[in-house]
Amino acid sequence: MNRTDRLYALVEELRAVAPRPRSARWLAGRFEVSVRTVERDISALQQSGVPIYAEPGRTGGYCLDKARTLPPVNLTPGEAVAMAVALRRLEGTPFRTNAGSALRKLVAAMQQDDAAAARDLAARIHLLDDAGTTPSVPRVVADALSARRVLRIGYGDRGGAATTREIEPLGYVGTPTHWYLVAWCRLRDALRIFRTDRITSVAVTAEVPEPRPLSRDDLDIPHGTVRRLTLS
Repeated sequence: MNRTDRLYALVEELRAVAPRPRSARWLAGRFEVSVRTVERDISALQQSGVPIYAEPGRTGGYCLDKARTLPPVNLTPGEAVAMAVALRRLEGTPFRTNAGSALRKLVAAMQQDDAAAARDLAARIHLLDDAGTTPSVPRVVADALSARRVLRIGYGDRGGAATTREIEPLGYVGTPTHWYLVAWCRLRDALRIFRTDRITSVAVTAEVPEPRPLSRDDLDIPHGTVRRLTLS
């Protein structure tokens, strides 16, 4: 069994017995590998976002949080590759890191034969890097909405003037060439939109701001139509 298939099988083994644990020694015997190999595999799964945790004690071992994992997903290989292509296009957006972990979870949740066929199909798909791709968004800025904290940023405007501001993140606006962070700017005491590649420094404060609404009128951008993202 190759490592990719073993990782998938480890998840399914832990899912089958959840919430009971399986020891590293038991898993090593089950998959005919060393305990060290099992520990490395579990660590790789945890780093990819699979909710596996260690339960201490004589009868402890590794457990899977079944409520936070997907059962096998019946995607066709073509559907999986289509999603992979879409997720790869998120390079340079605030969701680049999340896209990578989502893709790994998707493949791990597929039926084993379908996952193998999807990998074979994906190996024949090639994407050309565009020199004009969207600049990468700093990780702290990418996590701004989920962190729900006031940010202290350094910002350079189009004229090159630099300012330090405290902002309350409210949303994102994405275009084919740039991403913008919509926020309440305490320096200007008004709503402002910051181009993410002009944010020169960022620090997360401990302050949790009061919720502010973000209406469609706030995003009345004259040179384009703004569409809200949906999950359907």
